Amino acid sequence: MLRPAIWAFSCLIGLSAAGCAERPPIQQVRVDGSSTVFPVSERVAEAFQTRYGRRIRVPLGEAGTGGGFAKFCRGEVDIVGASRPIERDEMEACAEAGIGFVEAPIVFDGITVVVNKNNPITSLTVDQLRRMWAPAAERTVRNWRDIDPGFPDAPLSLFGPGTASGTFDFFTLAVNGEEGASRADFTPTEDDNVIVQGVSTSRGGLGYFGVAYYLANRDQLSAVAIDNGEGPVEPTLANVGAGTYRPLSRPLFIYISARSLDRSAVRQFALFYLSQVRQEANAVGYVPLPDASYAVYADRIRNRTLGTAFNGEGAVGVTIEELKQRPLLTAQVAEVDQAAATPTAEAPVRP
Repeated sequence: MLRPAIWAFSCLIGLSAAGCAERPPIQQVRVDGSSTVFPVSERVAEAFQTRYGRRIRVPLGEAGTGGGFAKFCRGEVDIVGASRPIERDEMEACAEAGIGFVEAPIVFDGITVVVNKNNPITSLTVDQLRRMWAPAAERTVRNWRDIDPGFPDAPLSLFGPGTASGTFDFFTLAVNGEEGASRADFTPTEDDNVIVQGVSTSRGGLGYFGVAYYLANRDQLSAVAIDNGEGPVEPTLANVGAGTYRPLSRPLFIYISARSLDRSAVRQFALFYLSQVRQEANAVGYVPLPDASYAVYADRIRNRTLGTAFNGEGAVGVTIEELKQRPLLTAQVAEVDQAAATPTAEAPVRP
């Protein structure tokens, strides 16, 4: 058997044709996007690599939802993980580049507000969160007692996702009523571990991220129940699944480039993702969707059904039950390259 270097040189000079035919080039499925979706994608990719690792590589990035969509609409990645639906300006950018997309919700998440273990606060109202995070709070709301006189006398140290994050977009829309509306004097980061470290080492620290990151770090942090006017509700998986943890429950997504679906490796990985995500969601700490939903989204991939069910808008208040019933809007903002929606014949990659 030829060693890899000798085999490559033999192929280059035209020798050992039969051996060269047995070793097709390694394919890549490029995935980037949300840090909240990343733990699920990582586990799915590991399972996929176990089966197809000799033939396909799945490099994963963590640029945030906004950063991931920017790469996606430039054709730099095949799949983007998103912690919010695609927005209208991103739809326009993709359409201008001739990139159609298949939208597939994958799990439900509850954005979890966390505080330092030594903080006695166990619940917050949405209005109190707004007082903390509204643009008008910048440089004025600096102590916990600025929010409520009964709160601890401690400096308020805020940590949160950066502005390229879909979690930032969703949280600001749900709490402040406008996407992107937030005080700027907080510590922003695309690395949720920085939020964990910041809150856990600051007595007056508060931050927010997906429930999976809280579950992975609950020995260092305390989760806060959220009261939307109907009483405090804890960010448990049961409450997220039941739709009672409002307004911070939300669907998470993957978006697949229709053009990339010309490649069998991308088709296989996308379908494998939907077949595996229920198992991985349970392991990571998200709420899986019903099996029937995954079957619908797998058909979207097979049929290259383009579009979004959210029309470029946020998903605040959407429940799992409602998500199943949302019609897909196949019309995109502008015309996309029709070749992207036309399947090509290609032999599948075999294990």
